[in-house]
Amino acid sequence: MIPLLINLWPGLAGALALGIVVGVVTGWPRSRTVSLVLSGLALVLILLATAQAVPGVPGFWIEAAALMLPLYITGCAVGALGNRTNDAGR
Repeated sequence: MIPLLINLWPGLAGALALGIVVGVVTGWPRSRTVSLVLSGLALVLILLATAQAVPGVPGFWIEAAALMLPLYITGCAVGALGNRTNDAGR
């Protein structure tokens, strides 16, 4: 896992930064469906990556997505929270 983190740190930082920007621009989702679907997708990806169910390059893609999607979701939440506290999303 450490070599994966070492090789993917630019993507991880980009996912977090993109999530923050998207969260600031769009704010909180109006329905809980989006949050539930993204959280469910992140959970499925984490389970697939942990079980190592997919070998080879597609398995690498799943592991990378399992690392990046939670960071993106966290960035969206932080950006939306910052948008909400600054009253920018009136």
